[in-house]
Amino acid sequence: MTQHTSRIALVGDRSANVRAHARIPVIIDALLAREGLALDPYWIATPDVGDSDLGGFDAIWAVPGSPYERAEGALAAIRIAREQRIPFLGTCGGFQYALLEYARDVCGLAEVENAEVTPDASEYLIVPLECTLMGHEEAVMIVPGTLAAGISGPGRRTERYHCGYGLNPHYLEALTGSGLRFSGFDDTGQVRIMELPGHPFFMGTLFQPELQGDGTQPHPIIRAFAMAAAERAARPMRVATG
Repeated sequence: MTQHTSRIALVGDRSANVRAHARIPVIIDALLAREGLALDPYWIATPDVGDSDLGGFDAIWAVPGSPYERAEGALAAIRIAREQRIPFLGTCGGFQYALLEYARDVCGLAEVENAEVTPDASEYLIVPLECTLMGHEEAVMIVPGTLAAGISGPGRRTERYHCGYGLNPHYLEALTGSGLRFSGFDDTGQVRIMELPGHPFFMGTLFQPELQGDGTQPHPIIRAFAMAAAERAARPMRVATG
């Protein structure tokens, strides 16, 4: 029997036109039915992040739907999750903005931008993919010994995408040198999963695990994220900070 309900902040600009947004409620129902993991979701639009007590949530999910209405709101939510050690998942656009937040606030790369949002910038952390992945499936190789491997198993998986932008490989060394870890790559060596060692749960995927199947069997990464939220919710005397 479920003993704790986890409060989950879904950070993004909710739209009926974004397939992942429609799928997330199905996944939340499936997590309760299949795993006994009860999630209480709150959608928080990116312009409203500053008015929300994100520190009081048990997990933060930066959902697909980039470009966000207010990029700074998305970045602020990710920073709160990282600094306050709140379980975090970023998928598709959430992955991209998690990389931006880390590059700027940890690596000191204050000028890097997302080419989708700021096409006239001088430095791009997020750049167009050589081949768009809008509506495509692609293999992902998961690195042994990583959090991702512990969740999904090491080796090759096929994942579903709906994106056209990814990490500029020029910045790999700077990001890994500052503590970030890349745990999934495509067949050409392009980054597809990132994680932050030492954090209770901090992971981003360029693919959309929300779109696996019909949503009634949650992706292992989403299940692991929900379990991390449940662990936080079960802590006695947890103090919320804003």
